[in-house]
Amino acid sequence: MKVVIMAGGRGTRISQLFPDIPKPLIPIDGVPVLEREIISLRDQGFTDLILTVSYKADKIVNYLDDGQKLGVKIDYFVEDTPLGNAGALVKMRAEGKLDGDFLLLNADSIFDIDFNRLVDYHKKKGGLVTLFTHPNSHPYDSGLIIANRDGRVTQWLTKEDKRPQWYKNRVNAGLHVLNASVLDGLVKEAERIGTVDEATGKLIKVDLDRQILKPLCGSGQMFCYDSPEYVKDMGTPERYEAVCKDFENGTVQAKNLKNKQKAIFLDRDGTINKYVGFLRNIDDFELLPGVAEAIKKINASGYLAIVVTNQPVVARGEVTFKQLDEIHNKMETLLGQEGAYLDAIYFCPHHPDKGFEGEVPELKIDCDCRKPKPGMLLKAADDFNIDLTSSWMIGDGKHDIGAGKNAGCHTALIGNEDYGQEMTVDSLFDFVDKIIR
Repeated sequence: MKVVIMAGGRGTRISQLFPDIPKPLIPIDGVPVLEREIISLRDQGFTDLILTVSYKADKIVNYLDDGQKLGVKIDYFVEDTPLGNAGALVKMRAEGKLDGDFLLLNADSIFDIDFNRLVDYHKKKGGLVTLFTHPNSHPYDSGLIIANRDGRVTQWLTKEDKRPQWYKNRVNAGLHVLNASVLDGLVKEAERIGTVDEATGKLIKVDLDRQILKPLCGSGQMFCYDSPEYVKDMGTPERYEAVCKDFENGTVQAKNLKNKQKAIFLDRDGTINKYVGFLRNIDDFELLPGVAEAIKKINASGYLAIVVTNQPVVARGEVTFKQLDEIHNKMETLLGQEGAYLDAIYFCPHHPDKGFEGEVPELKIDCDCRKPKPGMLLKAADDFNIDLTSSWMIGDGKHDIGAGKNAGCHTALIGNEDYGQEMTVDSLFDFVDKIIR
């Protein structure tokens, strides 16, 4: 598969540290960030590259040449005038240089991800576009991607757009798989891109998000690929320093899903939020004291923070899937406001006992995911390549402990009841303070 890397940005904010170096050649631990990206791609079998270059293009071309020294083939598209962040793509499509699916990446971010997983997901879904999405520590001032339960993108909210009161912490990371056909609607404009519009007097450019991707929302042809892997912009001195530290301590490389991950699995009710029995009303959802700070520590520790929760209220007909999603959106929003995030949420909607008024018959089954069975943990382990023997299950009841043990995890109990040899703690914060130092 061909890879297009957009490497034409000026990097005005980071230029105070590196005034004579184009942003893609800024070193991370002595090696230019673009070179690190290319090596990561090469090692995963992606060797056919096109770099779109503009600012200080000669320095990038002179450094990388045709890519042979790195074991790849590099072609260049030089923007003599700024074409926007997608004008080069449209012109290359018009010239027959892009066909079928291709990876589209930014050269101004540091990342280390399993691209083959991303591509396999894209092929499985069969759409035209797949966005690499992830949670972050500041969703309240980030653009958000809204998708349905199948991962189809329904809304694309910029930082300026009005957003719902409660939302899922899902942010576009700027890595994509595109089918070249999504550019066809603008191909007839290719000759005009980069010229001055006679009517407005402005240079004609193409914006990837606004003109190509956002129009696909609700079409069923654009999907999001949620992943906890490392992707961060290094565009300011502060972000650059943070990225360098992450690289030096191994965080960047460790997050790649080719490597075994470790997780802290969290029950929901009584562990994250105040226990009120069967939670049916979103207004009753309230974070417990210290939970956001504890999850922030998990986020910084290298463990994944994953919720696994039994929700029999769905099978009982007391809460719909949509209402449950909204409760979970409230949980993610409240955590995000405190700088914390969850890497994933798994829930079991089933319940084996029948006889409830309004129950959903197809959900009244003896399933493999209802705790103490380990189904949710096993599914997460498959999705994120988790080593369960290095992971923890923490909750406030015997079913949580049972699920953890059945999955082969370490376990920790919130409360004073005796369910075996597991660690007993007073709260999630107490657990994190003991385990993560």
